[in-house]
Amino acid sequence: MKKFFKSIFYLFLPIVLGSIVGIIISGSIDYNSLNKPPFSPPSLAFPIAWSIIYILMGISYFLYQKNVDSNKTVTSIVYYLQLFVNLAWPIIFFILKFRLFAAIWIIFLALLVGLLIYLMYQEQKTSAFLLIPYIVWVVYATYLNIGIYILN
Repeated sequence: MKKFFKSIFYLFLPIVLGSIVGIIISGSIDYNSLNKPPFSPPSLAFPIAWSIIYILMGISYFLYQKNVDSNKTVTSIVYYLQLFVNLAWPIIFFILKFRLFAAIWIIFLALLVGLLIYLMYQEQKTSAFLLIPYIVWVVYATYLNIGIYILN
């Protein structure tokens, strides 16, 4: 039974925490009023993309925990650190409106996700592959963040 609850925790933690942050920032989102760089998506794209990414993140970490010796703490530390950095970014960008700091923060996030993919690839390739949409989206979000900072 304990194993079942751990599995549920690994699978759903990112989507639950991401949803909580989404609720927290919902009244502060000013995306539609900002000057945006070329190739900016409509605001509707963000909750869809992040939901998919959080689901893939949960599946990735679930498979990692299921198939790798749990003594591999570096990968777990990087996983939880990138999750924290990920969840803090919208607060920095939308609530605090620290656009330049948010750009630096999201670059740090991209580096962490890249490191996480590298570490997982060494131990559990499927987990790493499931994170490829995440790194692609974070790099794209970095472009948007920098563009918004420059244009506003």
